[in-house]
Amino acid sequence: MRTSYLVCYDISDEKRLRRVFQAMRGYGDHLQFSIFECQLTASDLARCRAELGEIINHGEDQVLFVSLGPAEGRGDRVITALGKPYTAVDAPCIVV
Repeated sequence: MRTSYLVCYDISDEKRLRRVFQAMRGYGDHLQFSIFECQLTASDLARCRAELGEIINHGEDQVLFVSLGPAEGRGDRVITALGKPYTAVDAPCIVV
């Protein structure tokens, strides 16, 4: 069974930030700057955490995994915004 997660990260080094972004592209949808929505099995989650754990500096960086519950039966994704309207990102994002 897959669970939906918001994965949010705060990485203090640009090189590690790029590496985390590239790794996360393999796990979910890029929503905003350092936020991804992912639908992961338990093994996917463990693999993602292990991969990110090898990249980040555990004393300086932070990655949050926010469980949104089961992916199945959730219906359509509903994202609302305050301020600038939310728009889906279809183009690849390049972090320099």
